[in-house]
Amino acid sequence: MAQTVGDFFWDRLHAWGVRRIFGYPGDGINGLLGALDRQKERFEFVQVRHEEMAAFMASAHAKFSGELGVCLATSGPGAAHLVTGLYDARLDHMPVLAIVGQQARAAIGAHYQQELDLPSMLKDVAGEFVHMATVPAQVRHLTDRAVRIAKARSRVTALIFPNDLQELPMEEPARAHGNVFSGIGWSRPEVVPTAPDLQRAAQILNAGKKIAILVGAGAKEATDEVIAVADRLGAGAAKALLGKQVLPDDLPWVTGSIGLLGTKPSYDLMMECDTLLMLGSGFPYAEFLPEEGKARGVQVDIDPGMLSIRFPMEANLQGDVKATLKALLPLLEQKSDSAWRDKIGGWTKDWWTLLDERARAKADPINPQRLFTELSPRLPERVILTSDSGSCANWYARDLKIRRGMMASLSGGLASMGAAVPYAIAAKFAHPDRPVIACVGDGAMQMNNMAELITIAKYHHRWANQTLIVAVLNNEDLNQVTWEQRVMEGNPKFETTQDLPNVPYHQFAEMIGLEGIYCDSPDAVGAAWDRALAADKPVVINFKTDPSVPPLPPHIKLEQAKSFMFSLTQDPDTRSVIRDTARQVMAKILPGD
Repeated sequence: MAQTVGDFFWDRLHAWGVRRIFGYPGDGINGLLGALDRQKERFEFVQVRHEEMAAFMASAHAKFSGELGVCLATSGPGAAHLVTGLYDARLDHMPVLAIVGQQARAAIGAHYQQELDLPSMLKDVAGEFVHMATVPAQVRHLTDRAVRIAKARSRVTALIFPNDLQELPMEEPARAHGNVFSGIGWSRPEVVPTAPDLQRAAQILNAGKKIAILVGAGAKEATDEVIAVADRLGAGAAKALLGKQVLPDDLPWVTGSIGLLGTKPSYDLMMECDTLLMLGSGFPYAEFLPEEGKARGVQVDIDPGMLSIRFPMEANLQGDVKATLKALLPLLEQKSDSAWRDKIGGWTKDWWTLLDERARAKADPINPQRLFTELSPRLPERVILTSDSGSCANWYARDLKIRRGMMASLSGGLASMGAAVPYAIAAKFAHPDRPVIACVGDGAMQMNNMAELITIAKYHHRWANQTLIVAVLNNEDLNQVTWEQRVMEGNPKFETTQDLPNVPYHQFAEMIGLEGIYCDSPDAVGAAWDRALAADKPVVINFKTDPSVPPLPPHIKLEQAKSFMFSLTQDPDTRSVIRDTARQVMAKILPGD
C-alpha cells in the first residue's frame, strides 16, 4: 500500500519526538485516524470527552513534561472546541500543536456543512503559524515549521488538513522552482545577556539594601540558582501563581504567592523593598509591585516582549533564567546585614500562624482553608498539584506548602474554569509514577471536569502509581464571582446566577468504578485525605464547604471595604457572611471562635 499523506504526517511527527496525542475523533479527520491506527504501536492516543479538554491536556503536557503538546480534533465544531484550551497554552507560553480537519478542498467556500474559516478562526491563538495543506507536497514543510516554531518560540501552532487530502498518496516536493525541502531538528539554545548588561544589573542589585525577588514559571528550572542569588543578596522572594513550584515554602525568606490570591508578607515585601529582581514572570497586577520611583528594577525573561511591561526596569535582560543567574552570580556582592531577611522571616512566620488559625475558625460545615492546611503536611513526595480557577485557587495559592521536587500548575494567564482535571490527567500520562492531586470548585466540576472523570476511569489502569485525587469544594455557589460581586462592585450576591445544584460527586465516581469519599465535618478532613492517599485507585472527595468564608486579599482598599459593607445591606447571606468574615479577621485574636 502506498504511503498516504496521513501516514507521512504521523511518521514526521514521530521523527520530531511526538509520542502522545490528546483528541477526539470525527469524520473530518478519518484519514488521519486511519493512518494513526496503522502506527498505533508508536503513539499513545488519549481519547478525551470533549475537544476543549484535549487542548487543556496538551497545554498541561507541555507544562509538566517540557515537551510539545499535541491535540487533534475534527473539522467545524471539533476545531472550534479546541480554542479555549489553546488560549490557555498561548497565554502561558506553552508549545502546543493543534491538528484539525476541514471539509474537502473542492467544497471550501461553498457554505458546506461543518465548514468554518479555520485559518481565520485560529489566527489569533495560533498566530505564529497556522496553515492549511492543499497538496501532498506541502505537508513536509508545514509539519516541520509548525513543530519547530511551537518548540522554539513556546507558542501554539495549528495545521489544517482537508479530509480528501489525508488519504491521497504522499508526494515529495519536486526538485523544481517553487518547491522547498525542509528538515527535522531543533535544540534549545542557551541565551545569556551580554557582559555589559550583566554588569549593569549587578551594579543595581549590589546597591540595593532591601531586595525583593519575584519568580514565575520561567524560573521553574532554576531553583538552585534563585536560592543562590537570593542568599548572596539577602533577598526575600515572592511567587507568582505559575511560579509556585520554583521555591519551597519552608525557606523563611519565601513569602508565598503575590497578588489578589497572595499573602500579606508578599505585599509587604514589595511595598518596602528598594530593589526588585523579576525572574521569568508576567505577573499582571502592577498594583502589587513596588510603586514606580520607589524601587529600582532588574528583570530576566526569555521573551523580550515581556520585559519592562509591569514595572519600569533599569536593566532588562533577555535570557534563560537559569543561565543568566549563573552568569550574574559571580558579579554579586555578599550582603552582610541580615536585618532585611530577619524582618521578612518574622512576617512569614506570623503569616503561617495566622493562616492556620483562620483555617481552624468555625464554618458551616467546613472551612475551605482547612482542606489545604490539613493536606500540606500530608503531601506525598514528588506530588503534582493542579488547581482550577475560582475560590479554590485562593486556598491553593496561600495555604499549600510546596516542598522540593513537587510540581504545580493551573490555568494562569487565561484563568479558565475547567482546567484542573484535564491538567491532572495530562500529569498522570506524563509522569505515571507520581501522585497527582487536583483541587476543583463545584462550578468547574459541573462545567466540564465531571465528564473527564470518565477519562480517568478509562485509562487509570495504565498508570504505575494509582494516586490521583480530585478534591471538590462543594459549596453550591460560584464563589469567586460572588465575592467579586460583593467587594468589587458593591452588589449583593445575585442568587439567580450564583447558586449551584448540590451534586453527589463521590457517588458519580463510584458509579464509574472510582472511589468516592464524602466529608462534611471539619474533624474528618484529615481522615478523608489519609483514606484517599492510601487508596488503590483514583478518588473523588466531595467536601461540603462554607461559601461564606471570605478569600481576604492581602491588602484591602477603602473602596473595597465600602463596597463590601454596602453589598451586605441587601445580600441574601448577610448573617453568615458577617459571621465568617469576622471570624477570619479576628482569627489571631479569637482563634477557633
